Amino acid sequence: MNYLAHLFLAQNTVESRVGNLMGDFMRGVRLAELAPAVAAGVRNHRAVDRFTDTHPEVQALKKRISAKRRRFAGVIIDLAFDHYLINHWDRFSARPFDQDCQFYYAQLMQGRHLMPSAMDQTSQRIVAQDWFSSYRTLEGVGFALDRIAGRIRFKNEFHGAIAELEPLDEALNRSFLRFFPELVEEIRALAIETRH
Repeated sequence: MNYLAHLFLAQNTVESRVGNLMGDFMRGVRLAELAPAVAAGVRNHRAVDRFTDTHPEVQALKKRISAKRRRFAGVIIDLAFDHYLINHWDRFSARPFDQDCQFYYAQLMQGRHLMPSAMDQTSQRIVAQDWFSSYRTLEGVGFALDRIAGRIRFKNEFHGAIAELEPLDEALNRSFLRFFPELVEEIRALAIETRH
């Protein structure tokens, strides 16, 4: 899953949200040296990724990405799922998306002192440029994917990945609605288990 979903699936604390996002910024970071609540967030991030990567809905979608971009299928689907999460936000949250989004941004800024440098810089860009609101449209997702493509240092055909999403819009939406409730339940169950 991508950044927004990881924040959504975190516990409702600054430390958990930082840890859940930090799972993508672990270079040079030792889990054992993190505050316990942040480390728990990183472990939650990893549980989300494991469940997602092995889920039949996600595996089937990856096979529908063209051969020239298949190595990036996971990234494409993860970011697209943030789009569908926003579109169905009222099914999963009692608060409107805009309110939750601003709350997440505030928590990230409160937790900057807990972040490695690369994560801090990215978090500041997320908030300043309001990345999550741009995911409301597939075009916004396409723009974000092109930004990622521009940072890849080897020759690739990732740019223009919006072309993968538009024909799969309905299939992605249906798969998300089957998959995401199962992910939410899995993570809730894991949180209950770790409290006992």
